[in-house]
Amino acid sequence: MTRPLARRIAVAALAVGCAVLPVAVASAQPGAQAPAKTAPAAKIAAPRAAAATACASCVPDTLGRIRSQRRVNVAFSGDSRPFSFVGPDRQPAGYSIDLCRRVIAEIGRAAGVPDLGVGWIVGTAQERVAMVASGKAELDCANTTATQARMVDVDFSNLVFVDAGGFLVRADAPLQRIADLAGRRIGVIGGTTTEARLAAALKDRRIEARITTLRDGTEGVAMLESGSLDAFASDKIKLVGLAAQGKSPGALALLAEDLSYEPLAFALPRGDSAFRLVVNRALTQVYASGEIDRIFEQWLGTLGRPSTLLSATYLLNAIPE
Repeated sequence: MTRPLARRIAVAALAVGCAVLPVAVASAQPGAQAPAKTAPAAKIAAPRAAAATACASCVPDTLGRIRSQRRVNVAFSGDSRPFSFVGPDRQPAGYSIDLCRRVIAEIGRAAGVPDLGVGWIVGTAQERVAMVASGKAELDCANTTATQARMVDVDFSNLVFVDAGGFLVRADAPLQRIADLAGRRIGVIGGTTTEARLAAALKDRRIEARITTLRDGTEGVAMLESGSLDAFASDKIKLVGLAAQGKSPGALALLAEDLSYEPLAFALPRGDSAFRLVVNRALTQVYASGEIDRIFEQWLGTLGRPSTLLSATYLLNAIPE
């Protein structure tokens, strides 16, 4: 077989899609013997069609599912102020929820369902990622950190916020830095990135502390206020929101030293680029129009203006047409 002919056959095989079937090809060289038997065209075409169909079924069609059920299921956090929480009216509220509502409107337009129904499902970070991975939810709108480990199971939208992990302590405690937590009782919510990073930080610094796994942030603040914990580790903005809802907000304080860097994004079904494009298009519209300033002011304005890093995050995650 000549090299140009072999190259053309290889290109044609790739164009078929998922499977390359062995096909006998007569050599174009003079004097070459023809193969004893050539596979009938019909027998070749059928497996190729089946392979292409199987390949297409591997790609999730989230928009198609939403269109057929006329509803999108959204996982969110019930206690992650100011990002995602259950408000006084028993409805989801927060910075991430406001962003999410813009995304949901764009999903409705893309799916051709302007009156799209929404099913809100409360869960922890670990539960929310599992919901999206299993198909129980099509979207996670909260304060979920995008990590490579989670990308094994789900995809992520463009970034919606950047935060840092830190520690909430009693204001009257003699604690100024992470090293001061040696021998102390530290609480952390199970299944979060903070849990893993706390363990790594303590190990790297050779700090021995007693770790208590918590169900949620409300439990962490309650144990801190009662004296059952010396420190509570979580995302710093979340800790500020939880402290503000505590019995005595002024009695709690943040350690100045950061534990980790937390890039926040919305978890999405893995492998569905069409759905991810719709979500990112909606986020781009919010960032590019300046609407993000109003959302930030409403939920985070008491902390000041967006940092240089956060402003750059909005700019870099606004994808041009």
